[in-house]
Amino acid sequence: MAKFLAELLGCTLPEKGSSPMFECRSQPHIGLRHVSKQRPTIFGTLTEKALCDHNSDKMPQTPPFPGMFGSSGYNKNLYQTKEEDYGGLYYHENNLVSGSLEALIQHLVPSVAYYPDRTYIFTFLLSSRLFIHPYELMSKVCHLCVDHQRLSDPQADKVRIRKIAPKILQLLTEWTETFPYDFRDERMMRSLKELTHRLGTGDELYRKTVQQMTQALIRKLTAVSQYEEALAKINSTATDRLTVLKTKPQSIQRDILTICSDPFTLAQQLTHIELERLSYIGPEEFVQAFVQKDPLDNEKSCFSDRKKASNLEAYVEWFNRLSYLVATEICMPVKKKHRARVIEFFIDVARECFNIGNFNSLMAIISGMNMSPVSRLKKTWGKVKTAKFDILEHQMDPSSNFYNYRTALRGATQRSITAHTSREKIVIPFFSLLIKDIYFLNEGCSNRLPNGHVNFEKFWELAKQVSEFMTWKKVECPFEKDRKILQYLLTAPVFSEDALYLASYESEGPENNMEKDRWKSLRSSLLNRT
Repeated sequence: MAKFLAELLGCTLPEKGSSPMFECRSQPHIGLRHVSKQRPTIFGTLTEKALCDHNSDKMPQTPPFPGMFGSSGYNKNLYQTKEEDYGGLYYHENNLVSGSLEALIQHLVPSVAYYPDRTYIFTFLLSSRLFIHPYELMSKVCHLCVDHQRLSDPQADKVRIRKIAPKILQLLTEWTETFPYDFRDERMMRSLKELTHRLGTGDELYRKTVQQMTQALIRKLTAVSQYEEALAKINSTATDRLTVLKTKPQSIQRDILTICSDPFTLAQQLTHIELERLSYIGPEEFVQAFVQKDPLDNEKSCFSDRKKASNLEAYVEWFNRLSYLVATEICMPVKKKHRARVIEFFIDVARECFNIGNFNSLMAIISGMNMSPVSRLKKTWGKVKTAKFDILEHQMDPSSNFYNYRTALRGATQRSITAHTSREKIVIPFFSLLIKDIYFLNEGCSNRLPNGHVNFEKFWELAKQVSEFMTWKKVECPFEKDRKILQYLLTAPVFSEDALYLASYESEGPENNMEKDRWKSLRSSLLNRT
């Protein structure tokens, strides 16, 4: 994971003639920074009847802060207020800015007269894993619920239970809906079952709510397991294009233009893949990707025992694949005229991706066309009308921290907010830019303050960025699926880097001694393998 992140964070958009941007050892990018005027609908709620029947008053909230997540960022100055009044939590201008881990956990747990603000729930569940494993947090939450609310007492006041049960169930519902992957851990499921059993013993409505919550969680966990199995199957069928070329004559080889000759249709199918893969990335993966050992914890990092960001990595690998597929399709044709036609086709596909709001596929296509084996094909590029490509490159120019791209993203974001159709809601960000933003936020501020308290101002900002991403991943693709095109995009063999260079030299011969030496070396290596 450390190597994966180091290589990912080192990526920038290559100039023409540079080495490939996203090979196996240099993973891709993507990014997203938008300011939503409305709180993303990332939380489910308990049955309204339960809340109305047992809690007619509005649930108390944590002190408010600007919007869902304030646009001003976090204040580096810590102003202490009356700590004794807030049980170990510090506020500045009514905003929670720090606290001990134990006090923050207490703040998460509802009581008869209190329910935490949903933004606090999301922020704490997202960031707490930097300090405590989710199963340990769940255990503490269960203990606080059972002991403080006396749920283990068989003589407990049923009226009291009726008041607290809907709030505890709502907290658990929000946890299972927003962070379902936490419950792949059997210890989490055991604690969940134990607590919900106590809540569901006295009221049929609660039993029904528990059943609905559990069934929804199981459906999500089943879906992600099936998705991971499908990805493994797709990856196992991928073979090197060079192997295919050696076993099949060129006349029966398929290429992208024989599968789909309409740029808009291909852009739509790329958007299907992007949105599906985005939808399986859990918000916690952005945090777990950067987990380091807590300096106040003598034990090893709580996530060192399992893969922390597999869906995030799978999405990055898709970017790599698309970049290499584009380069392969360009380098594979023997005739210069055909290569030029393929380049112009992908330029049109990239433009359609831009119009849709699919910035990730757009960047992958540009990256593929900027790989050295492609950019060195000067005679081929001489046949291409590059004006449209130059405009797209300008939009994705990495200078000034991708200023042009971020401006375009804000425009797509505004369109999404005011959308009248499902197509207008689509915003698929350039993903590694989001990862970089989150990484540098994480690295730029300490998780703990000098007094040992959790720096919660930092985590408000972290949650703001991740919650913005959550909005995009929930958009359903409005385009009709073309399974033949999707199958080709996902499984068509692609050239390795060496094979790309070899195909490039075969199309347009080496121009200098360095290229000649590399060509000889590649041909010799190929002969030795055969």
